[in-house]
Amino acid sequence: MKDSFSSPADSLLFLREAEIRRGIELLYFGYSSAFRAIDNLLEENTLGQAHYRALYFMARKPDLSVSELLRLLNITKQSLGRVIHELSERHLVTVRQGEQDRRCRLLKLTQAGIALEANLFSKIQKKMAKAYAESGPNAVTGFWNVLENLLSVEIRDAVLALRTYD
Repeated sequence: MKDSFSSPADSLLFLREAEIRRGIELLYFGYSSAFRAIDNLLEENTLGQAHYRALYFMARKPDLSVSELLRLLNITKQSLGRVIHELSERHLVTVRQGEQDRRCRLLKLTQAGIALEANLFSKIQKKMAKAYAESGPNAVTGFWNVLENLLSVEIRDAVLALRTYD
């Protein structure tokens, strides 16, 4: 890496306020930069980041229930309802009743939804792959460990369950 925000010696002091603040800032700006890569395509489709997050998790798990998606996104029912309604109106998502529980609503991407999500994901994937390649496997594993340790107990199982779809 050309210019770095820290040296290896800085990370040995990781519990100091300055290093924790540096981590928070890098997490925020890294996330913003990675997801800014899809802003133009979202704007062309008059969609926002909330739409992409919903599309992403529906792509990860076909027939995802609304309640599972609510848990993953940690947003209100009203907000998710608006997003699902807009995606459904654009024929990007289908909503159907569950087979065992008819009150359960299952979400699935249409072919158009699959194509849009894949296009959006490819833009983020390029940024992530470049960052991973420049950082190396040990750094990637460390990064994943830090992020996993940020997860709340309530969401940990749901996040781990997504790995079954790899």
